[in-house]
Amino acid sequence: MLLHHYRFAPDESLFDSDAFRAELAGSRSPIAPFKAALREIQARLDGRFRNGADIRDLIHGRAWCLDRLLAVAWEQHEWPAGEGLALLAVGGYGRGELHPHSDVDLLLLLEKDDDAPYRETLTAFVTFLWDIGLEIGHSVRSLSDCEREAKADVTVITNLLESRTIAGPERLREAMKARLAPDRLWPADRFFEAKWQEQISRHHRFNNSEYHLEPNLKSSPGGLRDIQMIGWVAKRHFGSQRYEDLVANGFMNDAELRILSQGQAFLWQVRYALHMLTGRAEDRLQFDHQRTIAELFGFRDTPERLAVEQFMKRYYRHVTALAGLNDMLLQHFDEAILHAGEELETTPLNDRFEIRGGYIQARSRTVFRDRPAALLELFLLMAEHPEIEGVRADTIRLIRDHRHLIDDLYRDDVRHQSLFMALLRSGGNVARQLRRMNRYGVLGKYLPEFGRAVGLMQHDLFHIYTVDAHTLRLLKFIHGFRKPEARETFPVAANVVHQLPKLELLWIAGLYHDIGKGRGGDHSLLGARDVEVFAERHGLSTRDTRLVSWLVEHHLTMSMVAQKRDTTDPDVIADFARLVGDETRLDYLYVLTVADINATNPTLWNGWRASLLRQLHAETKRALRRGLENPLERNDWVNETRDEALSLLAAVGGDMASVQRLWESLGEEYFLQYAPSEIAWQTQGILAHGGSSLPLILISAPAEDMAEGGTKVFIHTRSVDDLFAATAAALDQLGLSIHDARIATSSNDWTLNTFIVLDDQGQAIRDPARIEEIQAHLVEELDDPDDYPEIVTRHTPRQLRHFRVPTEVIIEQDPANERTLLELIAPDRPGLLARVGRIFMEQDIALSAAKIATLGEKVEDVFFITDKAGRPLTDPERQARLRKRLVEVLDVSG
Repeated sequence: MLLHHYRFAPDESLFDSDAFRAELAGSRSPIAPFKAALREIQARLDGRFRNGADIRDLIHGRAWCLDRLLAVAWEQHEWPAGEGLALLAVGGYGRGELHPHSDVDLLLLLEKDDDAPYRETLTAFVTFLWDIGLEIGHSVRSLSDCEREAKADVTVITNLLESRTIAGPERLREAMKARLAPDRLWPADRFFEAKWQEQISRHHRFNNSEYHLEPNLKSSPGGLRDIQMIGWVAKRHFGSQRYEDLVANGFMNDAELRILSQGQAFLWQVRYALHMLTGRAEDRLQFDHQRTIAELFGFRDTPERLAVEQFMKRYYRHVTALAGLNDMLLQHFDEAILHAGEELETTPLNDRFEIRGGYIQARSRTVFRDRPAALLELFLLMAEHPEIEGVRADTIRLIRDHRHLIDDLYRDDVRHQSLFMALLRSGGNVARQLRRMNRYGVLGKYLPEFGRAVGLMQHDLFHIYTVDAHTLRLLKFIHGFRKPEARETFPVAANVVHQLPKLELLWIAGLYHDIGKGRGGDHSLLGARDVEVFAERHGLSTRDTRLVSWLVEHHLTMSMVAQKRDTTDPDVIADFARLVGDETRLDYLYVLTVADINATNPTLWNGWRASLLRQLHAETKRALRRGLENPLERNDWVNETRDEALSLLAAVGGDMASVQRLWESLGEEYFLQYAPSEIAWQTQGILAHGGSSLPLILISAPAEDMAEGGTKVFIHTRSVDDLFAATAAALDQLGLSIHDARIATSSNDWTLNTFIVLDDQGQAIRDPARIEEIQAHLVEELDDPDDYPEIVTRHTPRQLRHFRVPTEVIIEQDPANERTLLELIAPDRPGLLARVGRIFMEQDIALSAAKIATLGEKVEDVFFITDKAGRPLTDPERQARLRKRLVEVLDVSG
């Protein structure tokens, strides 16, 4: 495999220079033959690609063809006498690597600073290359220019290090190399440091993660730049021309060379396909391209996994291996080559490990062979010694070379099981050590079920990480909840996590919660069975085994109840409390749920979701303390709420007679839906509004020091058709997203509707000027019901998603509340709720409440509905008509 120069056997079937020169001789203008030659070369390469040719032959073959084509183009121009100018390939082209639409990087190298003798011909030559359709990047520099600019900019010298002479005297390139030699500028240590900082900055732009939903083949961690980085460093220090040379001088071993070679070949295949399909130099692996390339590479859908998910799993496995190799090799270069012989403080830990320069290292090269348990012991020591910054590169290499020792016998050894449990119980940063174990390939070996999930991507916008990356992020959040600063952002989780009797059970549940994905069936049930096997093997008690299995099986339940059920309903709270059973399980499940949501997608967690879970946690804890045999009856709930609200109003001097008259028109459902403080606030507003004909709009935002909650918009106006649809459209026009809706109607036909809204960043609106704007807009839009149909048809455009999600409608009965529950799963798009509201109006549906959840590219909304007479929708034909209408409208508008 080649590092900077390529050796490609001449292939006249790709391009015959002599035949092409003969064709040019008989042509009036050279432009048409050159264009035709470029098309034919690419067509031949594309044909070979589709027929499975070796990708290295194609990438190097295109460079070989361009060399010859450019040499002929050079001959077509009259150059001044002398040998003071050369045409050089630089950068990627200089390495002999050209993808279908890669830039052809050229350097027109002058011996002297004066370009006047060449200027006219140079301009004509470059113009000619553009005219024939070549995508060139070029520079004109003298030898002294190269030296001056390379000295000032590491990217310039990087580009010039990779060069080949295409036309003109080779001595000019040799002279340039001499001026750029490490003993003159950018010695290996300075070059390495600059390139390392460059890589750190590049990785930071991608959140230091290989697991991007639409990764960049070139720049993402584990991408082609990471491979090139290894080559640049080796080239500068060793002068190596081939990757094989790096094995000979001890920089890499044979196994690492295979990882590098196979990873580069795979990424080249994907990049070639991407260029070929898009017709441009595209490095972003976008969703639609992922599907097409998966099919092109022969992947096919299976009952367990889509073809695109299989393809992306292979991608993530390669880039994860490459990113790990890049980290290890660069650290090795820094430690063992640039700083070899330096005296570093060394502290023994035991007979097997020591801390050297802040990093742990093995005291013997045979430590893992002699004592395989040390493969786990190392991570336990790191958890017990937080002062250790990381693992030294030579020890990382030893880990990689010996991880094959972890087999079934190893896993069944009680000594190894005890070490793993000791790590989970260590009290240190367990999440960090598990991430390291995954990075070095140990975790997937020790837990094969976890290994099967490595690189497993779910192809949607909701899950933006692979299963393993998401799981390790979840564990990182759990660790974060234990830090003092978490009390501000995650107040409940930060309090609860310190009360859990056995934190190791949460680590285990977190490790296994999604481990059943990609295997067909319910992943929660599959994971629950897997974690039972783990728990029994590792000696957990029956009680602890049941707890971790229950947590894995129900890890989605709390989120689903909070976001899809009416948690103002005492029966919902009682049912959930019965499922949970005790406060300890509730606390474990709460922390796991909050970590899971945050680790799934950074955009999912917001103040409103936080408040929903906090409320469910608090109400369930109250129910459990009251006793499952003594659930709070609806009448008791209503009476408690009324009494508390009356006390609040009395404390501010409210007119109790007016309050009672207003409340007489409100049913008990109203007092179930709202907290006492909300009822007092709304009551004050309604009484103060008096007999005004304009809608009453009250807006309340969470206090500045509150991380949880959303902005509440309360609307009190005459009950008219299409009010919900018009309100949804008006809020959409303001760029606000609705996350909850509670609809109440008094006995004298006045509505009391509350919407929880967030801005486009998922944050509550607190700015007084913005609140005033919202208030004024809603009053203007909702003051005349005759305008509602026109309002509903106006939508604020927002970015639509890449994915098409078929609309799904689920209709169930809620007999305890004498209403129907309609769950809508559909693509997210502008004006969705306004459309749904209009359909409800058309179908004579009354809405009593709604729970709105946006999950990536789709929504999962729950509506609590009745007919106009307040009866549940039990007629199957009517349900079918409603379902059909929703699917018709929403699928077409999506």
